[in-house]
This record gives sequence, C-alpha cells and structure tokens, in this order.
Amino acid sequence: MVKQQVLVIVGPTAVGKTALSLEIASELEGEIISADSMQVYRGMDIGTAKPSRAERQRVVHHMLDVVDPDEPFSVADYVSQVEDILVRLKERGKLPLISGGTGLYVDALLKGFLFPDASADAEIRDRLQAQAAIDPLSLYERLKEVDPISADRLHPNDLRRIIRALEVYDRTGEAISSLQKKKQTSERPYQPLYIGLLRDRAELYARVDSRVDMMIEEGLIDEVELLLKAYPEQPTALQALGYKEIAYYLRGEMTLGDAVELLKRDTRRYAKRQLSWFKRNKDIHWFNCSEMPYEAVKGQIHSLWDAFSREPS
Repeated sequence: MVKQQVLVIVGPTAVGKTALSLEIASELEGEIISADSMQVYRGMDIGTAKPSRAERQRVVHHMLDVVDPDEPFSVADYVSQVEDILVRLKERGKLPLISGGTGLYVDALLKGFLFPDASADAEIRDRLQAQAAIDPLSLYERLKEVDPISADRLHPNDLRRIIRALEVYDRTGEAISSLQKKKQTSERPYQPLYIGLLRDRAELYARVDSRVDMMIEEGLIDEVELLLKAYPEQPTALQALGYKEIAYYLRGEMTLGDAVELLKRDTRRYAKRQLSWFKRNKDIHWFNCSEMPYEAVKGQIHSLWDAFSREPS
C-alpha cells in the first residue's frame, strides 16, 4: 500500500504551533488540518485561540467551525471527516499539515484507536463517579443503551468497568466493544512526519498567562456571555477550558480576577497533560523553541521534510 505522507506539528497550548504551521504550510503550498477538539465548534473563537480570518485567507484551514456547540462531535467524527479531507488533498497534490494539541485526535487518525489511552479523561471520569455515588444503576442502564455488548458482559455492580466503558464512549463517540474490534489490526494509510514544539516551563507558562490576558482583552467575556444565552443548558462544549471558568464569573460564583487566575492555572495544567501525552510518541522530532531561534527551527523542519518526502511511501 502506498501511504500518503503527512506533516504533523504538535505540542502544548501557547507553544507557537499556529504561527509555525502557517509559515510551513505557506512555504510548502500545503493546507492545515486542525487537530483541536474545541476549534470544531462554531462561535467558540477567542477561547479556543482559533486562527483569525486573515490567517485562514493566507492558508486554507480544515476542521474549524464544523458543528454548533450543542451538537455532538466525537473523535470518531473527527477521524471520518479528516479521512475524507486527506483523500481530496491527495487528489489535488496538496501537502496535508495536521496541527494541534489534541493528542487523542492525532493518534486516532494516524495510528488507530489506542487503549487504554482513549479512556483517559479525568473530567468525564469524575462526572461518572459522582453519578455513581448517587444512582449507580443509572450508569448500567445507560451502558445498555450505548454499548449493549459490553453491558451483557458486565455485572450491574461492576462500576469500575461500567465507568470505563462509558468514559470511552463519551470521549470517542463509539462503544468500547466496537473500538476494540476495529482499527487495531488495520494498517493506517498514512506516513506521518511528527514535529513537536517545546519551550522551557517558565517561558511556556508565561505565554499561557499572556494568552489568557489577551483573550480577555479581545472579548472572551462577551463571547462566553453570548454562548450562554444561545445555549442556556450549557452543553459539553461550553464546559471546556476557557468557557467554564468565565461562566463562573458571569453567574456570580467568583470574581473576574479569580476566574482569570483559575483559567490560567487550568490552562497550565492542561499544557502539562498535553506534553505527557505527546511524550509517549517516540516518533516525534522535538524542538525547544526557547533554545533555538525561530528561523533555525523552521529550517530544521524544512530539512526533515525534504528528506522525508523523498523516502518511498
């Protein structure tokens, strides 16, 4: 099978993926495919650091503004849509540049669904465990609806495995019984070159804090307020980083200063989790942007891609 070559740029939030991806895609006449689980939602622009209109005019972007915040969207949906995009880019002879910080999306697309990593979501697990403390049988009843095969295998009192199965479903949009059968034995039709961006921790965290301050200046509070009015039931998308913290302020549950500090802290923790995820991928070529000039990093990536693109696929 001749595999499609794909350039992938990953790293934690605020590390500089957007600027570098724009430069590389422009110079290589490629198109960018976002690998960000929140940028798929319409109207969630400032809080997700979505590329600006000018940046999208400079380079074609895919997987932005795909669904409304109250519409379900899973990793399975992401993989299906990006697979179609990659086919079209191949037909047009365009370089696909996948850029983002949602490691599960990148791995699901390029490696297939992986276990147990696909279930690792502390927020979903905490919510399910809280429900189990109140009404444990309701979790089993829900599992029977979304994954009857797993429900048949499990005792209604086996809360640990029931929660894991529901966690996988809520994270991926597919039953764990289905995911365990598919993807594991099928070879993916892509040949990726992985680039990872790093910065020294102090600098990265300072960039995170600066980004949050900039989001506030650009109108994040107004953006969240409009979304809460449009979607008063606060779907899962509006419980995302950058939205739930400002919602606390708008509901009068904390001061603006406290909400901003909470958002900065949560974003720093998220960046740390992102790095932990990507560090497991031994195929990533890492560049520390705190230690290398920007042009040097870009030049190294060009050299890697030039050599990689000449390899037989």
